[in-house]
Amino acid sequence: MMKSMDQTVLVAASTIVAFGMATIMIFVRAKAATKPITPKKIILPPVFMSTGAFMFLFPAFRVSLLGIGEAVIVGLFFSIFLIKLTKFEISEKNIYLIPSKAFILILIGLLIIRMIIKMIIGSIISFGETSGMFFILAFTMILTWRIAMLRKYYQLKNVIEKRM
Repeated sequence: MMKSMDQTVLVAASTIVAFGMATIMIFVRAKAATKPITPKKIILPPVFMSTGAFMFLFPAFRVSLLGIGEAVIVGLFFSIFLIKLTKFEISEKNIYLIPSKAFILILIGLLIIRMIIKMIIGSIISFGETSGMFFILAFTMILTWRIAMLRKYYQLKNVIEKRM
């Protein structure tokens, strides 16, 4: 009885944290649209996020090879939505990220899907392994999305240089 109660509290707390992070992402994304985008601004988020991989030093967070594969595939799938919604524009020799209202809806949708999957998986595997899988999923999604953003950025940079 106590163990399932602890599991429920951990799942609820991690969901609240994920919701808070999603809310912060919405504001960060809105603010980012007012300044030109740079390769540094594209690359740094996954670099900072990669420090979360230190969780795997602790056995409780380690994931099986099958779990890693599943998390990577789902992360790649979810990244498609972010890639499709990310648009840039050229203005006065600078490249700007165009804010998308659909981005907010996708972010909320992904959060809801994440919560549902977490509840289903959380009843089958440990909280630590579930956390590890969701880190892999999120990192795969963000890394793939940022690589696509960087590619689009350099394509537009080439357009700007050809105009000069």
